[in-house]
Amino acid sequence: MKRQFLRFAPWVVLMVMGVIGTSRPANTEPQERHPRIRAAVEALRDANEYMRTAAHDFCGHRVEAMRDTDAALRQLRLAQECDRR
Repeated sequence: MKRQFLRFAPWVVLMVMGVIGTSRPANTEPQERHPRIRAAVEALRDANEYMRTAAHDFCGHRVEAMRDTDAALRQLRLAQECDRR
């Protein structure tokens, strides 16, 4: 019996080490689902703030660009909300 145990003990140890070594740490946070959308939202907000405070009117395009930026932000928010359902 002892001889049989000694024959399988290394395999049991290796299996246990494999399970422990490949398990996911408990404190790992879940991955962000859409990092590009978040980055786009941040960039659009930054651009909108820049246009809002700019001294230049960009040849009359500033107001329309800000309106379109707001529309894009709304659409991105809707896309994120839709994915949470």
